[in-house]
Amino acid sequence: MRYLAIALTFVSFLGVCSLANESKKPNVLFIMADDLRTELGSYGSAAKTPNLDRLAKRSMQFDRAYCQQAVCNPSRSSLLTGRRPDTLRIWNNGIHFREPNPDVITIPLWFKQHGYDTRCTGKIFHNWHTKVEGDPTSWSAPEFLHFANHGKDIAKVTGPMPPNFAKTTSGFGYGEVGICECRDVPDEAYYDGRVAAEAIRVLNEVKDRPFFLAVGFWKPHAQFNAPKRYWDMYDRNQLPKLTSQRPDGAPAVAFHESTEVLGPVARQKVPSAEQAAEMRHGYFANISYMDAQVGKVLDALEKSGVADNTIVTFISDHGYHIGEHTLWGKTSNFELDARVPMIVHAPGITHKGQQTSSLAELVDLFPTLVELCGLPTSPGLEGTSLVPVLRDPSVSVKQAAFTQHPRPAYYDRTPSKQPESMGVSVRTSNARYTEWRDWKSGETIARELYSEADEPAETRNLIDDASAASILLEAEVQLRRQFPKVANP
Repeated sequence: MRYLAIALTFVSFLGVCSLANESKKPNVLFIMADDLRTELGSYGSAAKTPNLDRLAKRSMQFDRAYCQQAVCNPSRSSLLTGRRPDTLRIWNNGIHFREPNPDVITIPLWFKQHGYDTRCTGKIFHNWHTKVEGDPTSWSAPEFLHFANHGKDIAKVTGPMPPNFAKTTSGFGYGEVGICECRDVPDEAYYDGRVAAEAIRVLNEVKDRPFFLAVGFWKPHAQFNAPKRYWDMYDRNQLPKLTSQRPDGAPAVAFHESTEVLGPVARQKVPSAEQAAEMRHGYFANISYMDAQVGKVLDALEKSGVADNTIVTFISDHGYHIGEHTLWGKTSNFELDARVPMIVHAPGITHKGQQTSSLAELVDLFPTLVELCGLPTSPGLEGTSLVPVLRDPSVSVKQAAFTQHPRPAYYDRTPSKQPESMGVSVRTSNARYTEWRDWKSGETIARELYSEADEPAETRNLIDDASAASILLEAEVQLRRQFPKVANP
């Protein structure tokens, strides 16, 4: 068996080398969605996503992939540098990752330094909360529609504005419009339609030389205002019903105030059943709108003549809640926030339509792409290459995936500008375990344990259940290897 394992490893190495040593270096099409949980048809969702489903049919789909923090800037900073939030010291949206880490290497910068034309269309690095716009040093040309406010993504059309398809009834404000709006307008009226069009233009510009093209879609992030035809794809009454109860025995610190969607706490109201249904409908409409834009880019890749030499990855920066656990938006350690879609197509490596239950993290993308393209390993990476899993979905390269989030969720908006506590969470093969720790002392103030059989609903905290003692012990060991108890300055 030992010799068989050595042989298989050698064959895997030759396969990666054959991809990387062709006359032309493999290209990378790196596609990212914003606030998308695993709500794709290929994941068994009711979402209508024919374009991403067809990508999944010729790729490896990771069914247990996880972000490192469920909010935009920390997650994107982490995955794009291959370093965890604690290493970067980035846990909020307001600090650009280069402020505390001026010389850190990003995925596109590493590819740029090794002969690639690196381009960015849309939201890849975080946007308008930070002083720095994107990360100009990472790209071979200026970024496009990368630094903007989601609240400004309102319909832009020439001539008279068509009437609303359905009057906004949700009653929750977001930016310059209500959080739900449905207009009969072209795809290009919103950010993502323009991002797709520019991505296609850039693809045709760079296709004759090695490229790393990052395409960042702004949806399905709120507001829920996809063009009318995407709302029309769904019968609201046929969408999955909302189950909103909180897990029995869960500590209060596990939750947040949902201000991103419901607005300032002082003016908040609990959404009615009708309002919740409209927002959920809008989230699904946004997903289908985003999927359609992905389809345009994939079609352009097929027509370009370089698809057979292009690695395609699709991910989201983190998951999302649409009313579950009484939560709206992200910023928790629950499964719905921590788990993300991850689809990887590597010509000559991946096989059609394969899925894997092997654990993966967004921080693994950097070393994976480096190995697939035959580049030297960038120093300081904290992820693990997923190439062995891409070749064999039964292989596991890690025993655990880690996510974390502070409290208050947006602590940088408080007078102290420091967290009160940090929730550190581990996902093992059979459970999710979370410790909430006092920020200053590092002492544990609350704990949660949920079994895999109870995910993503997470209806009951098993932390005091004697029958779960063995899975708790395993999870504690994994968590403390990654997150030793320390006090923060």
